[in-house]
Amino acid sequence: MKIQVEGHNDLVRDEKSNAIVNINKSAYLIAKKRAEEAQRQRDEIRETTRELNSLKSEMHEIKNMLLQLTKDK
Repeated sequence: MKIQVEGHNDLVRDEKSNAIVNINKSAYLIAKKRAEEAQRQRDEIRETTRELNSLKSEMHEIKNMLLQLTKDK
């Protein structure tokens, strides 16, 4: 059974677990969408960082090859 939390229309207390539960589905969906977007942004930053590190490595290899070519002459 759920008991309405006084002064909070969107909150109820579950008698069995004693947990406070937000029953506002639109607020839940908004929070879920916000969390998914934050995860997408973290993934995008992670991927961009990987790409940048790969480019740095390739540039380092090119630099070393150019140095080697100039030493050989």
